[in-house]
Amino acid sequence: MTITTVEQALERATQQLEQSGSESPALDAAVLLCHALEKPRSFLFTWPEKTLDDAQIAAFDALLVRRCAGEPVAYILGEREFWSLPLLVSPSTLIPRPDTERLVEIALDKAPDIEGPILDLGTGTGAIALALASESPQRKVIGVDLKDDARDLATRNAERLGITNAAFLAGSWFEPIEAGTQFALIVSNPPYIEESDPHLTQGDVRFEPLSALVAEDEGLADIKWIARAAREYLLPNGWLMFEHGFEQGKAVREILQASGYRQIDTLKDYGGNDRVTIGCHVADS
Repeated sequence: MTITTVEQALERATQQLEQSGSESPALDAAVLLCHALEKPRSFLFTWPEKTLDDAQIAAFDALLVRRCAGEPVAYILGEREFWSLPLLVSPSTLIPRPDTERLVEIALDKAPDIEGPILDLGTGTGAIALALASESPQRKVIGVDLKDDARDLATRNAERLGITNAAFLAGSWFEPIEAGTQFALIVSNPPYIEESDPHLTQGDVRFEPLSALVAEDEGLADIKWIARAAREYLLPNGWLMFEHGFEQGKAVREILQASGYRQIDTLKDYGGNDRVTIGCHVADS
């Protein structure tokens, strides 16, 4: 019988993943092997000569087959870290991405200016809502998602993390929000990709739910709808904030201006691209 060590398993997997088109084959191999072995990353470097048994090899190979087919590592593991929070993920929700942490930063920067609850529209895993709730334990944070599955997943994430000031509702945008409720901040990472965008057939995005990615009207339909409706749900001087595509900053600024918002600005992500546009609901506007 051929003996396979940790080092050999990593080398073989990295080659396979390289050939399959993975953008980070060595990292993918290490993460998947840790999952198969139920060990931390440090184990791989401390015990490279450790021999794998048949069950461990079989488990690792099964994970590799899925990743070589293009399935995102986050879906394979069932977990992704966001804002240092380990979040459960599923194919019914988008995979939280580092760029979205920029939206959290901007929201936290504005939050001290106005008291009141926070609303996250299209919450998915609950990533944005839970990040904000973890940093603002004195505030109530509500996340809304169209899908019951997403609402349930976000609720499980809150329970796992012990975050008690976040609650999640299922419904279309503001539909489940009680009439008369108003928020200091409304944040959203809505669908904003055009249906014809070639990126929808590439990489991890192929496996993510189209309903959470694609919007009509050149990707702007949901942003337009939310911008109009949100004024009824914002406190005076409350803020509306969108994550959007890197080429949509100008269009989103124009949408907010047409909807009566003030102090409109577009802020960049960590890569220097337009990513978040904000607008203030001035009471007398």
